[in-house]
Amino acid sequence: MSTSKSKSGSKKNNKKLHLQLFSIHGLIRGSNLELGRDADTGGQVKYVVDLAKALGKHPEVKQVDLFTRYLDDKRVSSDYKQETEEIGENARIVRIRCGGRRYMRKELIWNHLDEFVDNVIKFNKKNKISPDLLHGHYADAGYIARQLARMTGVPFIFTGHSLGRSKMNSLSNDGMSLDQMNKYYNIERRIKAEENVLANADMIITSTSHEINNQYKLYDNHKKAYFEIIPPGIDLDIFYPFYYDEDENWEKDESYIQARHKMNHELDRFLTDTKKPLILTICRPDSKKNIPGLVKAFGMHKDLQMIANLAIFAGIRKDIDNMDDNERAVLTELLYMMDKYDLYGSMAIPKKHDPNFEVPELYRMAAASRGVFVNSAFNEPFGLTLIEAAASGVPIVGPDDGGPQDIVKNCENGILVDTSDPDKIADAIKKIVVDSDQWTDYSNNGIIGVKKHYSWHAHADTLVNKVRPIIEKGESRPVRTGEVTQAPGHRFNHLKKLFITDIDDTLVGDDEAMHSLIKLIKKHDDEIGFGVASGRSPKLIKQILDEKDLPTPDLIIASVGTEILYGPDVKNLQKDEGWSAHIAYQWKPEKIKELLAEFSFLKMQEEDGERPYKLSYMMESNDDHMAEIHNKLSENNLRYQLIYSHGAYLDVIPQRASKGKAIDYICKKWNITPSNVLVSGDSGNDYEMIYGKRLGVVVGNHSEELESLRNNKRVYFADNEYAEGIIEGMKHYKFLKDEKK
Repeated sequence: MSTSKSKSGSKKNNKKLHLQLFSIHGLIRGSNLELGRDADTGGQVKYVVDLAKALGKHPEVKQVDLFTRYLDDKRVSSDYKQETEEIGENARIVRIRCGGRRYMRKELIWNHLDEFVDNVIKFNKKNKISPDLLHGHYADAGYIARQLARMTGVPFIFTGHSLGRSKMNSLSNDGMSLDQMNKYYNIERRIKAEENVLANADMIITSTSHEINNQYKLYDNHKKAYFEIIPPGIDLDIFYPFYYDEDENWEKDESYIQARHKMNHELDRFLTDTKKPLILTICRPDSKKNIPGLVKAFGMHKDLQMIANLAIFAGIRKDIDNMDDNERAVLTELLYMMDKYDLYGSMAIPKKHDPNFEVPELYRMAAASRGVFVNSAFNEPFGLTLIEAAASGVPIVGPDDGGPQDIVKNCENGILVDTSDPDKIADAIKKIVVDSDQWTDYSNNGIIGVKKHYSWHAHADTLVNKVRPIIEKGESRPVRTGEVTQAPGHRFNHLKKLFITDIDDTLVGDDEAMHSLIKLIKKHDDEIGFGVASGRSPKLIKQILDEKDLPTPDLIIASVGTEILYGPDVKNLQKDEGWSAHIAYQWKPEKIKELLAEFSFLKMQEEDGERPYKLSYMMESNDDHMAEIHNKLSENNLRYQLIYSHGAYLDVIPQRASKGKAIDYICKKWNITPSNVLVSGDSGNDYEMIYGKRLGVVVGNHSEELESLRNNKRVYFADNEYAEGIIEGMKHYKFLKDEKK
C-alpha cells in the first residue's frame, strides 16, 4: 500500500546500526569529487558521499559502508583503486570488483551486477559483517540491494534518483525507438529492476511528493510500495550565507578565498561591468535543463541586460567537438545565441569550475551582488542547486513543476514559473532584482528554511528513525514477497564445511545406509551444510526427496550444475540468480537445438529434457556420434559442454556450467575453502565435481567412467556401496570432527 505516513515500530533498543549503502556507477571518492566529469558523475555521487558521512556521525550508527566499483584504469585517478577509504567518522567507501577493472558508463555495468552481489556477500562473510540495513541508490544498485536481501534476509530500502519510465518517455518524445533505448540504455532491463524493487523494498525514499505522484505512479507496482519523503541535505559548512564573509571574526578557508579570486578572474574575462547583480545558473549542458531558454529570456529583454549580468556554468569542457552529441548541441546553441543577441560583455560562459570550492563561492558571489539563481529546467524532480543557492542567500527562480514546489513552500525564497516561457523567466528575475525589500526577504527566508528542512543532520536523523522499526521487525524475517521462509545467508554465513552428494545410486540405493548418513549429517548440522548435486531438474529432485522422506538440503545443484537453489523450504526454493547470470554468457540453446535436430541418433528426453541452461538427449554409446556433435557445434562457433553418463544420457550445457564449477562458485560466494568440501558420486556426470581441490568420494557401485580418477590423491574409492560408501569416505578424510577413521 502506498503511503507517506510513518510505520509503527517496536520499542527502540540500544543496538547501534551497521548500514550498507550501494551506488555503483560514476566516480566516487571521499573528497575532491569530479562532479560534471561525465553524465554518471553528478549529483548522485555527492548525495551518497554526504549521506554516508552524515549517517556515520549519527549517535545510533556504528558503521556505514558505501559500496561502489573498484577501478584500476589509467584514464581515472588511482584513488578509485583503494579497496577501502575512510571518509569520516564511522564511514568508509568499500570498492568491489565486477566487470573487470576499466571504468565504464552505467548502462554497460548491468551484465556484471550479479558478480558485484556475490563479491559483497564474500566481503561481508570474510570480515564477519552482519549489516542491519541495505540501501540501494539508482536502479542498478536497487537490483543489487534486492538480490542481497534475498540472499541474506537483511531489510533493504531504495532511493531512485531518476527513474527508467520517465527516461523512456523522454527518449520516446525525442524520437528514439525502443530498440535504440535498449541498446544504449538497457531501458527495459532497468524498468524491470525498478518494478521488482517497488514490489519488494521495505521502504522507498523520495525527495518530494512529486516523485510519488508523477514518476513512481508510472509503475505497475507503485501501489505495493511504501514511500517516505525525506529530502536530501546539504553541507552547511560549505554552503554558508554570503554575509558570513563580511564578519571580521569569520575565519574563511583559504581554498574559498582562492576560489573567489579565480572566479572573479573568469567573470572579468567576459563581463564589462561586474558590479551588476549576477544571474547565475549551474547545471549540466543537457537539453532537459533548458539553458537556451534562460539565454533567450535574457537576450530578449534589453532592460534586464541593463541591470544584470548572466553567468552560465554548464559542466566542464575542454573541446566541444569531443563532448557527446547532447552536450555538444546544447553548448553550440548557447554560443550561437550569445552571438545572436549580442550578449558579449553581459554574459559569461566559462569552460570549467571546481564543484568543491568554486561552486559554493559562486553562490555567495551572486548573493553578494544581490543577484538571482535560476534553474530553468523544464522539470526538476528535486532541485539540489536551488537548496544550495538558498543556503548561500541567493533568491531563486525555478520551474513550477516538481521538487521546487516543495522547496519554495518550505523556504519561501523565490518565484516559480513556467520555464518553457522565456518572458515569464525574465519577469520573475526582474521582480526579485528590482525590489530590494523582496530580495532581502527571499534571501533571509532561504537561509533559515534550508537549516530547518534540508540539512544532512536532519536527513540522517529522520532516516534512522524511519528505518529503526523496519530493522527491528526484520530480524530473522523472510523477504517481503515470501519467496523463502529463511534467506540462505542465515545459514551459509556461518558454515565452514559442505557435504555435497549425487542422488541416484549414490545417496539413494540403500535405504538403511541412507538414513544412517542423514542421521550423521543432522548430528553435525551446526558445522556442515548438506547439499545434493544431480542431473535431475528441481522438480524431479523434489519428487525423490519426498519419496525417500529426505530432509530438504541447504543447497541443491540441479540440471547437471546449471541451476543452484537454496533450502530449507522445498516448496519455495531460492534460486541463485548470480549463477544463472554467470553461465548465460554466450549460451544459445535455440541454435544448438536446431543443429542437433539433424542427428537421428539423438532423442530429446521425455521428462524435463529441456531446462533454461540444459538440453538432455538419449543416445547410445558411440565415440563417432560424440565427435559428430562436437564438430557440428564447434564449426558454428557455439560455446557448450557435453556431459555423457551411464552410456545413455547426453546433456548439453553452457561452457561455464557443471556440477564442479557450481561448487567452486558457491565456495567463492560464501567464502568456504574448497578443501572443506566433501563430494560424492558414482557416474560420469559426477567426474568434474569429484576431480579438483575438493575431497572426493567414489562409492563402491560406481560406473567405469570414474576409473581414471583412481590415481588422484584427493579422490577416495570406497569399498562400500551407496550411502555406506559415503560414510566410509567421511571417516577416511576425518571430515566429521568426532568421527574416527
